[in-house]
Amino acid sequence: MGCDEMEVNRCEGALVMGCIFDIKRFAIHDGPGIRTTVFLKGCPLQCLWCHNPESISPHREMLFTPERCIICGACENVCPTGAHRFEDNQHIYERERCVVCGRCADVCHARALEIVGRNVTVADVMSEVEQDIPFYETSDGGLTISGGEPLMQLKFTEALLRVAKQRGLHTCLDTSGYADWNAFERILPLVDLFLYDIKFINDDQHRKWTGVSNARILQNLRQLVNAGANVTLRCPIIPTINDSNEHFRDLAELINELNAPLKCELLPYHRMAVPKYKRLGREYPLADIEIPSNEIVHGWLEQLRAMGVDAVVG
Repeated sequence: MGCDEMEVNRCEGALVMGCIFDIKRFAIHDGPGIRTTVFLKGCPLQCLWCHNPESISPHREMLFTPERCIICGACENVCPTGAHRFEDNQHIYERERCVVCGRCADVCHARALEIVGRNVTVADVMSEVEQDIPFYETSDGGLTISGGEPLMQLKFTEALLRVAKQRGLHTCLDTSGYADWNAFERILPLVDLFLYDIKFINDDQHRKWTGVSNARILQNLRQLVNAGANVTLRCPIIPTINDSNEHFRDLAELINELNAPLKCELLPYHRMAVPKYKRLGREYPLADIEIPSNEIVHGWLEQLRAMGVDAVVG
């Protein structure tokens, strides 16, 4: 039974608010079984290969797809800051003027302009999540909270996990690990599986490519394992950046040092996010990186497996 309007007062934390940018139903790559993945806005990392660039900012953002524009002029008429104008049958959108009020998106029926990021309650999210309970039950699926970094919205994430557990759902948290340990302590009893991202073991490289140190990430991982948490490592592998023998050796040494039954999911580089960068008005920073072939990915797997790592492609 869902947290609908009549039951909301019986769901502890159901009115807690958070900012999300998507809810993906029938997800099959975000934990076991068929899942509903809730994507939260805000991330403390700046990974150059990020496949959800709309997740980095904790604030609402405007997506602009000029190919969809039908030159109706409705956005120009309602914009309070003059961010939209039309010249020579071209839609010119000046982002620096935009305050992301959303008025233009409200009147853009062609969906050339869309707001990414919406404020919702836990009850709002659960009303969607619970529609697919029959699929969770037949596939051992459940709810996954992703981002961004869900622990940037700790109060909302904790409340959502708590309500999901009250409803008997399996829960996953997809995390960069970059948070205070007390945040992990608060949610630890509410998470059935941590999907834990590891980008680099080398701290200098981690700082270079993500903008932050990995010291607390690795420390939190060790503490989670010591606390008996169920953890799967997720490791994005980017050709020419972290596909070196040294990185795979460091990764294997970390996993073997932890001495726990950890699965390691490799996430090979792809370019599916390129259109998102364009719609956000950003340049994609890794346009010259080649997508690895199946043979190359298989070689990565074999290299890790030879060092005792339970590695699969995620």
